[in-house]
Amino acid sequence: MRSVNFTSQNIVTLLYCGTEFFPALIASIDAAVSELYLETYIFADDSVGQTVRDALKRAAARGVVVSVISDWVGTGRASVRLLDADLLAAGVHHRVFNPWFRRGVARLHRKICVVDRECAFVGGLNINNDLQDDSNASVLLSAPRWDFAVQVQGPLVNVIYDEARAQWARLGKMPLIARLELFQELRSALPTRSNQPVLAGLVVRDNLRNRRTIQRAYLQALGGARKSALLANPYFAPGHKFRRALAAAAARGVDVTLLVGVGQFRLQDSVAHAFYPKLLKSGVKVVEYRKTQLHGKVAVVDDDWATVGSSNCDGLSLFINQEANVVVKDAAFASTLRRHIEDAIAAGVVIHLEDFTNIPRYKRIWYGFTYLVYRAVMRIVTLGSYS
Repeated sequence: MRSVNFTSQNIVTLLYCGTEFFPALIASIDAAVSELYLETYIFADDSVGQTVRDALKRAAARGVVVSVISDWVGTGRASVRLLDADLLAAGVHHRVFNPWFRRGVARLHRKICVVDRECAFVGGLNINNDLQDDSNASVLLSAPRWDFAVQVQGPLVNVIYDEARAQWARLGKMPLIARLELFQELRSALPTRSNQPVLAGLVVRDNLRNRRTIQRAYLQALGGARKSALLANPYFAPGHKFRRALAAAAARGVDVTLLVGVGQFRLQDSVAHAFYPKLLKSGVKVVEYRKTQLHGKVAVVDDDWATVGSSNCDGLSLFINQEANVVVKDAAFASTLRRHIEDAIAAGVVIHLEDFTNIPRYKRIWYGFTYLVYRAVMRIVTLGSYS
């Protein structure tokens, strides 16, 4: 099983919600002097999106080479056209990921920004207002969307830069030979492992060389867990290996807690509910977060392993979409993220096994049915990888 490739001597800063992320992002864009890459799933036409767009335009006006990728589905067909025209008119280069599903069903779900090869951002936040519902901007949330990103400085920035640059190149017109050369270049550019702090590594998921890299990072961490594992995710529907790893850790005496976001998509909630009984019986604690939209995809295992990124623990993220997470091995960073997760757990609703034994039979049938449909669809689109 391929492990995470770490670099040392990094500065990794945890950014909580849009109130910390967007000021840091915009300050970095405003400080750019040569080049900038930005990737996002949603680039909304709202106040936050306009603020980021203005910063990108200011950078381009200073002579910075600004390259932006937005996803065709996430941003929306009509919004992508308007965004494209607006950015190009200001000298910002813009490409759209997989319009009209020309390259299959995969989506660009990564959230990455690299500035001057000196600073990078990776996380779960889209370019949108985190007080508005992700799927319906007219709906206001009761509290800012619960989400995280990291700001990275140090050697890992070069790794993130290479990945962002390669993504930009792949979406352009490239001969087959050039694509193969780019593939080989990325394979040979893997960083050297180190045992010096602060250790951090980039793990991405694509349909070429990193088909299961993010899941493997989780499985390795869970397999080596000794004391505790806290996982927070909005859309929980992983395959059997992931669920078995959670149960196996709990069976070894590891305190495993799963914080799940609910309330955004009923069908997604039903699929997640189908997993609850077996997880609870195996000793995994399940807590639902209902205060606002939980959008963070984060985890802390033991005292020094943590991850922040874009990958959900579901079939789409683990087996289909393009994703990016940063894994950090540092006690101070893990402690900070742990406090955030524990605060959310304290504000959540603990799910007990009897909650499911006492529900009406039709609900249990419904949960089982939605899971079977979900599994069937995932097996088709992943060519059998999801199980």
